[in-house]
Amino acid sequence: MSPSGEGMRVLVTCRQMQNCWSYFEAQFAELGIAVDQPEVVQQPSEAELIEIIGQYDGMIAGDDPLTREVLSHAKKLKILSKWGVGTDGIDKVAAADLGIPVTNTPNVFGDEVADLAMGYVVMLARQLHRIDASVKSGGWWKWEGQSISGLDAGIIGFGSIGQATARRCLGFGMKVHAYDVTPEAEAAAGELGVAYEPLETVFASADYLILCAPLVPATRHIVNAETLALMRPGSRLVNVSRGPLVDEPALIEALRSGHLAAAGLDVFETEPLPADSPLRDFEQNVFGSHNGSNTAEGSLRASYKAVDNLLAGLGLK
Repeated sequence: MSPSGEGMRVLVTCRQMQNCWSYFEAQFAELGIAVDQPEVVQQPSEAELIEIIGQYDGMIAGDDPLTREVLSHAKKLKILSKWGVGTDGIDKVAAADLGIPVTNTPNVFGDEVADLAMGYVVMLARQLHRIDASVKSGGWWKWEGQSISGLDAGIIGFGSIGQATARRCLGFGMKVHAYDVTPEAEAAAGELGVAYEPLETVFASADYLILCAPLVPATRHIVNAETLALMRPGSRLVNVSRGPLVDEPALIEALRSGHLAAAGLDVFETEPLPADSPLRDFEQNVFGSHNGSNTAEGSLRASYKAVDNLLAGLGLK
């Protein structure tokens, strides 16, 4: 007899997972699992989650604020399947205390995020977004850009995304400096011909500092007034990781002073980016919508893993 999820209910709050749901709809219908997919902009609020989470046996989450208070209302939850790599939004201690297993989907879109990181480097070097805006508005603005070959890239976080970013930087003729804290990262740096260096050295060496690290206590505000002061005058910052790696007031001050020339930010401390954020004042910056992993191919890879993790946690696989 095939396993049955009759009577089970699952919550899906990850937008990318929702976009892929047609691939899994028949499977869940056959198992008898009811699935709810509320409309989500970036992630639901704590209050919204508290109101509904108690109904569900399983959940596929995006960047939801799954705090202890939220999880304490998840009386039926047997599995919390995180879509994607970063689990910083989940109180994992609370989940363990409450007996809720937490899974994620590592190593599924390193190339996709690295593509985006390199895209930000190119746009910042050549100011393509401003040239595009000029031509579309009837102008013909010419910006004297910056040659990328021969510049130094500093990569903070040398897991799958950092390593994929390094390969792209090397392909552009850059010298790459990397910082991480694991033996595996150091070994990977050696294999790629990347300089594996202390944090301060990477900051001081970088024409482009690229953030690829997870958000953990040690990396929160790793970019701050002190570390920004180490960077070369006129250098640039790219963040494709998590917004809180950057102390935004310190970044704004570095941009205002001209010490930092520009920033390419796919993520922010508050998302969506508030309308009154001073970061909007710098037209040389390039912004994204926390969208680095969002390709059709990458989303589907992560979605299959998230569903496998969910069904295993429900005892159906």
